[in-house]
Amino acid sequence: MGAGISVTALAETHRSNQPAKTRLGDIPESCVALVLMYLDPVEICSLARLNRAFRGASSADFIWESKLPSNYLYVLEKLFHNDDTPLNVTKKDIYAMLSRPNPFDCGTKEVWLDKNTGGVCYSISSKALIITGIDDRRYWNHLPTEESRFHSVAYLQQTWWLEVDGEFEFQFPAGVYSLFFRLHLGKPAKRLGRRVCNSEHVHGWDIRPVRFQLSTSDGQQAASECYLDYPGIWIHYHVGDFVVEKPNSLIKIKYSMTQIDCTHTKGGLCVDSVYIYPRDIVERECKSFLLVGNFGKG
Repeated sequence: MGAGISVTALAETHRSNQPAKTRLGDIPESCVALVLMYLDPVEICSLARLNRAFRGASSADFIWESKLPSNYLYVLEKLFHNDDTPLNVTKKDIYAMLSRPNPFDCGTKEVWLDKNTGGVCYSISSKALIITGIDDRRYWNHLPTEESRFHSVAYLQQTWWLEVDGEFEFQFPAGVYSLFFRLHLGKPAKRLGRRVCNSEHVHGWDIRPVRFQLSTSDGQQAASECYLDYPGIWIHYHVGDFVVEKPNSLIKIKYSMTQIDCTHTKGGLCVDSVYIYPRDIVERECKSFLLVGNFGKG
């Protein structure tokens, strides 16, 4: 019995002399934060659920400032007047706020960050476009719909001359950007809770292609041509790409879509909006929406 007690006592003494094992929660927040800097925002938010140290480290301002785009202060100025700029908010809060669609210019434009990369995305409503004949209800009208982020699209019943122009001036982070028109043949609607598409006005788009063009204030140009097809489906028609080499420089982009062959009429077209995405986001998400045009060539 005495021998058994001695062996047990020796074992406990041996264990007590061993150094305690370091656990994940024992890592200092400052060290965790340095590691989190190399992860993308979604991964940072996932790791924040591990324990208190990771949760505290994941809110560090220097982490989220490195994830914010270089033009985020300009974006905040666009969204808020000087008196309305949010104060005493963390960089994480700013990132979360900018990751949601944020309207500006009287609700005719939106800007948001891609949650995974922090890339800046833009959309411009049809109401911010210059559409020839838009005020003549014999040809065009504004159609309310839940299928647009702006809750309204420009619907063309019939015309001989299609001309849609627009321009957008903004500070862009450095990178390559792709510009698209989001279009739909046929009039979308709901009947008895189900989506339907009225194609009675759709005609003339298979005779001549629509020409898309863009130009930038620093001399870049791009153009493409495409026949409009696939009634009942929203499609992003790729106009072209442009490159921003000087970060946060003010760039004006002009873009258009035309079909001005007056030998035939065309109609049944919904013009929703213009989208500008960083090209790497389009390459990653190309399966999530339909793309038509010369994207990916060259």
